[in-house]
Amino acid sequence: MQIETPSKKSISFEDFKTEVLKDYKTAVTSRECSLLGRREVLTGKAKFGIFGDGKEIPQLALAKAFKNGDFRSGYYRDQTFMMAIGALSIENFFAGLYADSSIENEPMSAGRQMGGHFGTHSLNEDGSWKNLTMQKNSSADTSPTASQMPRLLGLAQASKIYRNVGGINTEKFSDNGNEIAWGTIGNASTSEGHFWETINAAGVLQVPMVISVWDDEYGISVHARHQTTKENISEILKGFQRDEENKGYEIIVVNGWDYAALIEAYEKAAEIARESHAPVLIHVRELTQPQGHSTSGSQERYKNEDRLAWEREFDCNVKFREWVIQNNFSTQEELEKIDQTIKKQVRDGKKAAWTAYTQPMVKKQKELLPLLENAAESSDKKDAILSLKNELAEIKDPIKKEILIAARKSLHYLIGSKSDAKTKLIGWIDAYTSGSQSLFSSNLYSESNQNVLSIKEVKPTYSNDARGVDARIILRDNFDKIFETYPETLIFGEDTGKIGDVNQGLEGLQNKYGSLRVADTGIREATILGQGIGMAMRGLRPIAEIQYLDYILYALQTMSDDLATLQYRTKGKQKAPLIVRTRGHRLEGIWHSGSPMGALVHLLHGIHILVPRNMTKAAGFYNTLLAGDEPALVIECLNGYRLKEKLPNNFGEFRTPIGVVETIKEGTDITLVSYGSTLRLVEEAAQDLEEVGIHAEIIDVQSLLPLDINKDIVKSIEKTNRLLVIDEDVPGGASAYILQNILEVQNAYLHLDSKPQTLTAKEHRPSYGTDGDYFSKPSAEDIFEKIYGIMNESDPEKYPALK
Repeated sequence: MQIETPSKKSISFEDFKTEVLKDYKTAVTSRECSLLGRREVLTGKAKFGIFGDGKEIPQLALAKAFKNGDFRSGYYRDQTFMMAIGALSIENFFAGLYADSSIENEPMSAGRQMGGHFGTHSLNEDGSWKNLTMQKNSSADTSPTASQMPRLLGLAQASKIYRNVGGINTEKFSDNGNEIAWGTIGNASTSEGHFWETINAAGVLQVPMVISVWDDEYGISVHARHQTTKENISEILKGFQRDEENKGYEIIVVNGWDYAALIEAYEKAAEIARESHAPVLIHVRELTQPQGHSTSGSQERYKNEDRLAWEREFDCNVKFREWVIQNNFSTQEELEKIDQTIKKQVRDGKKAAWTAYTQPMVKKQKELLPLLENAAESSDKKDAILSLKNELAEIKDPIKKEILIAARKSLHYLIGSKSDAKTKLIGWIDAYTSGSQSLFSSNLYSESNQNVLSIKEVKPTYSNDARGVDARIILRDNFDKIFETYPETLIFGEDTGKIGDVNQGLEGLQNKYGSLRVADTGIREATILGQGIGMAMRGLRPIAEIQYLDYILYALQTMSDDLATLQYRTKGKQKAPLIVRTRGHRLEGIWHSGSPMGALVHLLHGIHILVPRNMTKAAGFYNTLLAGDEPALVIECLNGYRLKEKLPNNFGEFRTPIGVVETIKEGTDITLVSYGSTLRLVEEAAQDLEEVGIHAEIIDVQSLLPLDINKDIVKSIEKTNRLLVIDEDVPGGASAYILQNILEVQNAYLHLDSKPQTLTAKEHRPSYGTDGDYFSKPSAEDIFEKIYGIMNESDPEKYPALK
């Protein structure tokens, strides 16, 4: 439970003493966990340790100001805070250190992240939202330094939306926008671009964000003089300080060992952020790291004895203990008794966590040993199998890997033999592998009944007199229907608001729905993504617009390390159904014509990547995604906004299925697979091929992640016996990914009479101008000649050589 800061007017000395001693116990518990945790790493029970020692007292002050409904987006040293709000027990702490794969034992991530990475559960077992206003919330941590910052911005902005946009069902998500998003970061990580981008954006947006900088003067071994101008982050941020004429930040500086001053600082920060929605930066100085950065090194290598002596004197727990005694809250003798009791509690908690972690595996070890014994008796390689069995039996606390290795290697010695013992061993291996694999591989995508693959297709319908319009009109009118139907939706990005995006797909919608729901942003892609992630984590349905596909590289780290992994790293306990909207393919020049699809496919597993060939398909994807609960990237065709498309009459209702390919031309001679803008060139080439007697079948993959879940492409190849994948990505990019799926997942090689091939762009990006595009990316002529060459090779008499 949260420790509420008592009112100075009403609290008695005894009540205040009780709160102080409760804080003291939490601080000592956290420190003991850090000390014993380091020993567990050094003895080999855990692989790595990074702990929160030296940061205990400011985190207690933060916990006092943290209310139900608030969110944390933090740093991997916030264990004391998590303990103080009741979200982390001693057993949980050590289960995280051991990487226990049980979500009950290790509720932070079920062992999928290192210890020190924290999160709370936002979702029920069925994937529906818990009531976030009734609990204290922590978004799931990530390791990359400062990567928590973009998400922090969105968590704070959600409060602004909930306070100022009407019509949203806020029951589970907000109490009139009174929630604060609390961020924490180490002083060295303030050198990262994500920190600066977020600081600037929050100042512009004026959102209830409080960021604490834990400053111990070092970044691993590197002193602040090498990290920060003037060695002082609050000093160089003074220009952000708000005043009577200008909005900005409230900046508070406080020493990290001063308990009373810290409580006052956090009370002040909470009042400002909660009431006025102004951001606050708290620079917590003079902190220490008693055990150094992590278990991988010793701080004595880079700190001199004077510094180490100062750290021993100004250790926040030491100073807090002195303050408790000086103010007559307790005596030295009483505190020593408390210390001893807590040390025993931590040792007992550690033992309980280790037992809970190892017992299931010891049980499996005991199950397997007699199976190996029996298998050995039925084998002519008895000694080899018994050797494996005996080695396994000698392991006191086996892990899953060691157990399964013994079983699988034993099976190698049974090749060619047949026995009941072998059959039982195989059954045990299959069951154990299946049960264990899900502990490590589940929840990359939503497993709720709202997952996007369960959303059925609804085709667009048309009036008899439906007219052809610029394709952007279809997007605009569909977005209009979306915003009318779903008050929790909003869209934001560069040039998104006032002018209705650079291609007019949102024309007039800001005037209709307001500047909070259809919003312009600065040029800052990482925090545009972060806004979307944070707001989606709090129940809104944001659409984050990245102006061009090339610019998504600025946001790629945030997408890959945070958004794409969120469901996985929380084992389905948090979600962020963010839609990322962008446009790309085939415009002009190096930075407006990129197609980095292979890179995106490799880095964004966990996010659906959708590549509609026209705006009706794109609009259908948006409708599908809003009916589901997963994140996606939608890449509209940059050269398609002014092309004519037929105007549907069921805007907001038609849905493009995800993971389903579409055959847009039937044929018998060769299967052509492509997507996006390139399909127009494929269709043009196919028309020319008809004139020389080649009948190509054209398949639009529509989505890259996932790809052809019904395995329809192989059905086409069964008929044509030939395959060409056409892509404007570089060689080995998305075309290689598509080809691998067709050949290995769909086993299309069984039906091929010719070598499967790809046709891609050149290795370089296109130079500027129309000729640059023509000589860099596949043209209709390239496609024609490539296909003709395949047919010439198979039947040179019917298709004589072009040259």
